[in-house]
Amino acid sequence: MRTYTIILEPDLEAGGYTVTVPALPGCFTQGETVEECLTRAKEAIEGFIESLRADGEPVPEESRAPQILTVQVAA
Repeated sequence: MRTYTIILEPDLEAGGYTVTVPALPGCFTQGETVEECLTRAKEAIEGFIESLRADGEPVPEESRAPQILTVQVAA
C-alpha cells in the first residue's frame, strides 16, 4: 500500500473540483463532490501507477506530504 496526498481545487467555472497528485506529475482527475473526488483519485492513481509499471518506469513515492499555507498581501 502507498499513500499519496491529493489536492482538490474548486472549479469556479464548471463546478466541482480538479484533483491533482503532487507526487505523481501528470496524474489528475475531477469530481463534483469530495467523495467523488476521493473515488476518482484512487482510480487515477492506480491507473497511473499501472501505466508506469507497464512502461518500466519507477513509481514515485511521496516522501513528505506537501504543505499548504496561506499568505496575506496588499492588493
